[in-house]
Amino acid sequence: MCRDWPHGMGKESLDSPQEPARTSIRTNLLFLFLLLSTNLLTFFISITFYSSCSLTSPILTPSTASAKPIVDLPPEFVSFTSGQLLPLGFNSNFSSSTIYPPGASTCTHFPDERQHYMTYNIKGSCPDDELHAQKLLLRGCRPLPRCRCRPAAPQEFVKPYLLPISLWTMPSDSSVMWTAYTCKNCCEKTQWTALESHDGLNFTTDEVLATKKPGTRIGLDIGGGVTTFAVRMMQRNITIVTTSMNLNGPFNSFIASRGVIPLYISISQRLSFLDSTLDIVQSMHVLSNWIPTTLLHFFMFDMYRVLSPGGLFWLDHFFCSGDQLEQVYAPLIESTGFAKLK
Repeated sequence: MCRDWPHGMGKESLDSPQEPARTSIRTNLLFLFLLLSTNLLTFFISITFYSSCSLTSPILTPSTASAKPIVDLPPEFVSFTSGQLLPLGFNSNFSSSTIYPPGASTCTHFPDERQHYMTYNIKGSCPDDELHAQKLLLRGCRPLPRCRCRPAAPQEFVKPYLLPISLWTMPSDSSVMWTAYTCKNCCEKTQWTALESHDGLNFTTDEVLATKKPGTRIGLDIGGGVTTFAVRMMQRNITIVTTSMNLNGPFNSFIASRGVIPLYISISQRLSFLDSTLDIVQSMHVLSNWIPTTLLHFFMFDMYRVLSPGGLFWLDHFFCSGDQLEQVYAPLIESTGFAKLK
């Protein structure tokens, strides 16, 4: 009996005119249930996966973001560093219609000094803040942002002497702003004046120039102090540009008073010369073991870059201790590609 019940029901359902509708409803409800269940399961898996494996960072709300306030940038700093539209539109030299000043992004790391440096009256007089400006420069804020104010000037400025008198004549003290310095006198007349060297470590200008073929015309003196080297080279019809900082003395003003062009840059800044353009680069006392090794390596390659083929690099009085010269600095200099002459 029981075995025949399903068979009878099946056969009867095929012949009944009302049962097909009921079966169709049940089937549709079953399909709908399966469809909803599948979609809900897929949605649940998707939410679980993306909540634990999302590749995007969550958006911070005020309650989860850092409560540390953001220091506002000085308006003049923003004005200087913002891009400016070119009046004539797109320029093929820039490949852009906008010109951007040097970023000087490092300046944002020193808000107090930056705020002091960029606070002034527009179209007025700049504050006498050379000390703050130099600190920013030495810390890596370079080039310094431009300012729309007039720099402080000596009240009794005296024009420099004309060449060649200016080469060996002390300028007037009234031509310098002394407020940032304790030094009041910077002159170094006897440097490089000997005709011959007296030991194996010191060389005169003529001895160094004799190591290469004639034709030295232009060059660079790194950390030139009061630029005696450049003056001596000028007397030999060789033009030298001198880099210097004003470390407790108005070195750049003194360099200019002697008729030499000063560059107010630090040793960590890339040299602003085209490749293979200079005949000679000289450095005395500045390059030594106080400079981080990696920075010094970059600087050596930068000097190699600006020297023309066959150019001369004169490294005068490199200070280091113990066996550092043989173990560290000699291999570092040789790896740059310089050929040792003396």
